[in-house]
Amino acid sequence: MDTEEKKYRNIQILQQFLPEGTAEQAYNWIQEYRFRFRISRSRHTRFGDYQAPRNPGELHRISVNHDLNPYAFLITFTHEVAHLITFEKYKDQVAPHGKEWKEAFSMLLKGFIDRQVFPKDIEDALKQYVLNPKASSCSDHHLYRVLKKYDAKPVTHLEEIPINSIFQLGKNGIFKKGTKRRTRYLCMHLVSKRMYLISGIAEVKLITQALPLD
Repeated sequence: MDTEEKKYRNIQILQQFLPEGTAEQAYNWIQEYRFRFRISRSRHTRFGDYQAPRNPGELHRISVNHDLNPYAFLITFTHEVAHLITFEKYKDQVAPHGKEWKEAFSMLLKGFIDRQVFPKDIEDALKQYVLNPKASSCSDHHLYRVLKKYDAKPVTHLEEIPINSIFQLGKNGIFKKGTKRRTRYLCMHLVSKRMYLISGIAEVKLITQALPLD
């Protein structure tokens, strides 16, 4: 397989996961920064991952979850590339999500914003987000909510169900939703009776919805 054929094939693969018109840029980054890229299985604890080389001659490694919608996939991919750029420039001398990473991430994202590859609502949320990007898009609740609108499979968030509803949270068990504490809800684990603060944007499975009082 010659170089052009390999490039075309890899861009075709990336096009399955990224917004229209962005796959070639993603491919160019892979070539320019020389990293191994893996489209990963779903991970509840992270959307993507960056690993710096441990030994001389090794390549950087980046992975992104396969089940993200195209816009979340692109933002996560860009997030991890920004880690690579920061490491190349500063090694381990700066914080993982410090101002150096924020500058790199904002610069890369701005290129896509200027090209208008995002829908208007995501673009507006990103323009605010890049002013001070967080460690994860999940940390910016407004951006996270906007991105989730573009998921192929709708999900239910804890903040959307009534107080006193019973819900399941992943493999963590069954809970009863309590009162709000800033961005989290005080919820009771029904087996242990212990109380937990759970983020309002946590994805849950509603079991029994509390009925409104007369």
